Amino acid sequence: MDFELNEDQRAFSETAFQFANEHLMPNAALWDEECIFPKDVLKQAGELGFLALYTPEQEGGLGLSRLDSSIVFEKLSMGCTSTTAFMTIHNMVTWMIASFATDEAKRAFCPSLISGDWLGSYCLTEATAGSDAASLLTTAERQDDSYIINGSKAFISGGGETDVLVVMARTGESGAKGISAFVVPADCDGISYGRKEPKMGWNSQPTRAITFDNVVVPATYRLGEEGQGFTFAMKGLDGGRINIATCSVGTAQHALNQAAQYLHERKQFGSSLSQFQALQFKLADLATELVAARQMIRLAAFKLDSQHPDATTYCAMAKRFATDVGFNVCDGVLQLFGGYGYIKEYSLERHFRDVRVHQILEGTNEIMRMIIARRVLSNAFAIE
Repeated sequence: MDFELNEDQRAFSETAFQFANEHLMPNAALWDEECIFPKDVLKQAGELGFLALYTPEQEGGLGLSRLDSSIVFEKLSMGCTSTTAFMTIHNMVTWMIASFATDEAKRAFCPSLISGDWLGSYCLTEATAGSDAASLLTTAERQDDSYIINGSKAFISGGGETDVLVVMARTGESGAKGISAFVVPADCDGISYGRKEPKMGWNSQPTRAITFDNVVVPATYRLGEEGQGFTFAMKGLDGGRINIATCSVGTAQHALNQAAQYLHERKQFGSSLSQFQALQFKLADLATELVAARQMIRLAAFKLDSQHPDATTYCAMAKRFATDVGFNVCDGVLQLFGGYGYIKEYSLERHFRDVRVHQILEGTNEIMRMIIARRVLSNAFAIE
């Protein structure tokens, strides 16, 4: 096994890091403070291909592997966690449409999503269907050559500011097999948006509830066949779990870099903090856990790229471990900064707030443990 990045991966990494330093990091605090959704910067990200990293090349995307994409997202998240997290959601929307939509829908939506002229939201979660996504109540009733969608979605990233929605709705029986997926223009008649949710973090992207009241969409805007929606959703979530885990690691790496610099600069009792063995040990533990989390993400991404039968389990492991580690690293670095870590002059308190939600979304870490445990208890999980 070769753990070194190849030449192409290094080039992707360097381009993403440059974009993060020039366009994300200088603005992240302002976007957080004033809850600004930076559409202009997202458009610039689209021009570099960052909004269609693993969208197939034949549909206009870069066609990167999930491993290569995770390397890009890690560097971007060092600039702004919240904005990069939205890019990962947009990438999932674009990939789902490019992979499963009809040719008509691909032509209608993919070019503008890839360029960043349009932005996308992913609509699965409902007020009564969070971890139990298969129990969703939103319906899509077939009428001639159209579907009529009714219901509501909760906690939708970008809601009210995006242009395209991928919506999971029930077209058949109860449970997962009765769910279908649709691409829906966000300005359709009958769509309304709730208030912008005041949040602990992720403030550079709006979060709203969305209500669908007799929303009419052409049958050609369905993704795949009826009943395939939940399968598509779970495929999307495997990659989404790698993506959000990567955002945790990138944010934590930036925090750790700040800690190393601060320990050299800050003096107490006549010496720099970097000379105190207790703080050296703390830094060493944080760095070790962070490297372990990064390698687990890259292993899971490799398993997903190679369509390994245990890919879902590896993605759950990576998401659980890396989001916990990312939060613990940000918390530990904030502690190293003492009182300075708690004030907004430094970015540590923002990192702490932004990564906390990563342990909840894309399936809570408790759900990740259920996925892992069920596979292990089936005696079918092979540790290689």
